[in-house]
Amino acid sequence: MTFPEQQRLLIFPCNGNGMEALDCLGTAYWLIGFIDDSVEKRDTEVQGYPVYGREALIRWPQARVLAVPGSPASYTLRAQLIESLAIELERFATVIHPSARVSRLAVLGRNVLIMAGVVITSNAVIGDHVCLLPNTVVHHDVIIGRWSLVGSQVTIAGHTRVGKNCYIGSGTSIMNGLNIGDGALVGMASNVIREVAPGDKVAGNPARSI
Repeated sequence: MTFPEQQRLLIFPCNGNGMEALDCLGTAYWLIGFIDDSVEKRDTEVQGYPVYGREALIRWPQARVLAVPGSPASYTLRAQLIESLAIELERFATVIHPSARVSRLAVLGRNVLIMAGVVITSNAVIGDHVCLLPNTVVHHDVIIGRWSLVGSQVTIAGHTRVGKNCYIGSGTSIMNGLNIGDGALVGMASNVIREVAPGDKVAGNPARSI
């Protein structure tokens, strides 16, 4: 089977998020391979797909790019890593698992990865470069700022604002109407019932600074 040039895709980097992205592609994209900065990973194959260096961006100039770096340990570097690719925003792909449910009234940015079972309801706004892991629910009028990572089975209640470059750990619940400041980290299985200051790290039930 052949695919149109504009449906070719490169995933950066070859990490856990990139592996999970494989299951989200459906028939919308033809994956050329991964891009990774690690010398040890380059010129190998992962799940049958080759791993290239950044020269792949030039080799396939029409290929779309899904950039999904970041973890609890490195989420603060996401913006720097993605911007270092030095490609236009329009080249980034947004990938939505076929089982996800996204309201027609929601707004999605570029380079957004939405995994299996995610639900995004009316008037939610998902910024550029955001990852939503499986079975997360984003309720009405929520805003998630660019560069943020949201774990699996997270519930974000209505009118909440998650700032830029945040990390929300899996199993977390965030009460309605709160503000999670830019650069904040919320630990796994937390219950957030008050606002989180920019750059703060919180965890627990109820969530407190750690």
